[in-house]
Amino acid sequence: MTIKGSCVCGGVRFELFEPPAMMGACHCSRCRKAGSAAYVYVRAEAFHWLAGRSLLTRYRPRPPFRFTRTFCRRCGTAFGDPETGRVVAVAASCLDDDPGVRATFHEYAPDEAAWSPGCEDAPFLRNEKGGGP
Repeated sequence: MTIKGSCVCGGVRFELFEPPAMMGACHCSRCRKAGSAAYVYVRAEAFHWLAGRSLLTRYRPRPPFRFTRTFCRRCGTAFGDPETGRVVAVAASCLDDDPGVRATFHEYAPDEAAWSPGCEDAPFLRNEKGGGP
């Protein structure tokens, strides 16, 4: 079983060779500003770039922050960083396939944006599957 993922422009593509061990949502201001707050966690050995490595750019924060962000320099899609450890936090938003796991924890919940609670109860304006705007 493989789970595919890609960026908005399609230049960067990857796959996971096994289902993620878990999924969690981070509510810290850094994750919110980076455009992704839900991550799946997979062993580094199970992650493989398929295309577009030359399009990748990394942002390494100053200490005390440690989470390096890898993103497509053409479209800005954030991926996490699969080259920083044994377990990879991959932005769930860039997965093309269902990872088979759902969020089981929240981090930095006190930092959740004031507008965030209640979003899950908002009505759907569009309910079709597709690329969006």
